[in-house]
Amino acid sequence: MNFNYPNGKRYIPEKKETIKIKKEKKWSYSNRGMTLEEDINITNEYYLEQNIAAIHKKPTPLQIVQVDYPKRSAAVIKEAYFKQASTTDYNGVYKGRYIDFEAKETQNPTSFPLKNFHDHQIKHMETILKQDGICFVLLRFSLTEEIFLLEADHLLTFWKRMEDGGRKSITKDEIETFGHLIPLGYQPRIDYIKKIDYLYKLS
Repeated sequence: MNFNYPNGKRYIPEKKETIKIKKEKKWSYSNRGMTLEEDINITNEYYLEQNIAAIHKKPTPLQIVQVDYPKRSAAVIKEAYFKQASTTDYNGVYKGRYIDFEAKETQNPTSFPLKNFHDHQIKHMETILKQDGICFVLLRFSLTEEIFLLEADHLLTFWKRMEDGGRKSITKDEIETFGHLIPLGYQPRIDYIKKIDYLYKLS
């Protein structure tokens, strides 16, 4: 089965290789991005197993363009395209409140580029806030392994500043001021629920 990206470029899966772990391992940007996603997924699994919260990653939508029917009772997808997601990465429920968030990463040590977000994601966050949902972004600075929870209303303020002709990024100082540092742990790995308890008085 062939998959293609929205720009028509064919998706070619990378071959899995056995990697020897070294003490001073240099991760690529893509590897670190996957690590962020894996850390969040593992955290969400822990929340679910412990009956703390039910948060899930939304599946990437596919547009099927070619299907073969080798048997009457079976269909085989021969070609499909990854469609751009129209919302954020994660959503679920915690203590009766709707949770919705996006996870992003940057190698820039001093600021977080707003180009990492899309118009449709910003509009989606605005909609969630209007419905009194809990909405935020998890931002990781790859070089320092720092993860911050930044509430959506602050992100929207910085987005509007950019639209009004201001800077196209959020400075690290601004994120440290308006965001909330989440120290990495073991179980759970990224305990963002603890920050939600603090911010929304849910504990």
